[in-house]
Amino acid sequence: MQQDRNFDDLAERFQRKIYGGLKGEIRLAVLWRDLESEVPALKEGRPLRILDVGAGLGQLAIRLAALGHDVVVNDISAEMLAIAREAARKEGVEEVIQWHYGAFQQLPALDLGTFDVVLCHAVMEWLAEPETLLPVLKQFLEHDGVLSLSYYNRHSLEYRNLIRGNFNLLERENLASNQGFSADPGSLTPGNPQSPEQVGRWVEEAGLSVMVTSGVRVFSDYVTSPRGGNTVPEAVVDMELRYSRREPYLWLGRYIHLLLKN
Repeated sequence: MQQDRNFDDLAERFQRKIYGGLKGEIRLAVLWRDLESEVPALKEGRPLRILDVGAGLGQLAIRLAALGHDVVVNDISAEMLAIAREAARKEGVEEVIQWHYGAFQQLPALDLGTFDVVLCHAVMEWLAEPETLLPVLKQFLEHDGVLSLSYYNRHSLEYRNLIRGNFNLLERENLASNQGFSADPGSLTPGNPQSPEQVGRWVEEAGLSVMVTSGVRVFSDYVTSPRGGNTVPEAVVDMELRYSRREPYLWLGRYIHLLLKN
């Protein structure tokens, strides 16, 4: 039976490869820019209730707790939570964050109440049944709450393999059909990347409306021989932010970020 992915075996690698460099910096920059622009109360000093589902290393949760918000963190990986708690301890906010270890499917039984903001980043693509995610998350949203959802873009995976000439892989895995992809279990490439079209249908079925759509890493992941501005990390982040909401570039993002309104 297919199961949701647990990162206990890859926590250290995830920390180093994703958030230890430019990839993670771009991801956090886009997510934070979107949240700040659409949820101004995040910086206005009015405490919000925030739930971070599949929080991983907890960077956003820690930042929000440091700003005075009431933050609840969940993750299925004990190793990831341990790393996040240590980072929170260093920032002096470990004790003010509520920590819940376990699968997101178990959260409704905890009687957590509702939240102004729910975060769920890079979770959907690791689930055996991704279609079950949004109905669970919606249960935790206030009537005017905001859901911040990001997912691994299947079109980006397909496009990257086209650029690299991996035609045999494309045909073998039948990527264009949104079926059949089998990622290396030791890889950070998820086994269930999602198309924007499919996620859009799930969003509509959940009764949520789209406020903002951004691409995360819309060009930098495709650069094989950095030159010019692509050799300057600060310039790359700046250009990623500029193009992250522009058509058609946003749809090339390695991840798609949606801000959804209940």
